[in-house]
Amino acid sequence: TVIYSKYAGTEYSEGGVDYLIVRESDILAIVG
Repeated sequence: TVIYSKYAGTEYSEGGVDYLIVRESDILAIVG
């Protein structure tokens, strides 16, 4: 699980799969 800023990242879709691309500086925590 990755916790990131609310308005961070760029949404990207390819082949029916949605991705969210975020900068390392926008990541608040990695849990697990």
